[in-house]
Amino acid sequence: MITAVISKLPMRNRQVTLDFYTQLLGFRELGNAFYPYYLMLERDSHELHFFLHETLNPKENDGQLYLRTTAIDALYNEYLSKNTPIHPNGVLETKAWGQREFSLLDPDHNLLTFGQAI
Repeated sequence: MITAVISKLPMRNRQVTLDFYTQLLGFRELGNAFYPYYLMLERDSHELHFFLHETLNPKENDGQLYLRTTAIDALYNEYLSKNTPIHPNGVLETKAWGQREFSLLDPDHNLLTFGQAI
């Protein structure tokens, strides 16, 4: 049986990715071994994995995640309080399709959209 689906996104620099996700997005590093080419993170019992892609052109990166939440306003305010850069076209708003959403780009331009059904 499938027990989880874990996304794997590209990263150009492990430390930059680790710092962004832990300091600004509230994730924590998983595992007790250091892998220079791989990174595993967790928040609220959900994992994200990253693989090293040093030649990635962030302007050509199509990596995207949609993260559902039950507390969109609190999460948005948490990120604003940490000066997390929200995408200029992704401020928190209620969408016509019945979701309240906001978006941001990580350092490698992986698009993260956070949403909650209304």
